Amino acid sequence: MVPKISDFGMAKLFARDETEATSTTNMVGTFGYMPPEYAIDRICSVKSDVFSFGVLLLEIIAGKRNNEFLYYNEESLLFYA
Repeated sequence: MVPKISDFGMAKLFARDETEATSTTNMVGTFGYMPPEYAIDRICSVKSDVFSFGVLLLEIIAGKRNNEFLYYNEESLLFYA
């Protein structure tokens, strides 16, 4: 059995009462699972983990891997959905 969920840790960047950060200095994560606003503008929020989890669910349901940033000639998972 191969585990699919390991750590959605971008939410750890926030204190309990924070929900959004205007910018971060270090980019963490895998490009296929990052929300566009984080990958482009480095704007991070608790919604970033929800986006990553949604991509993971799409991979499991569709049986396809999100290869949007790996192979430009193939159809991405997000476009497929």
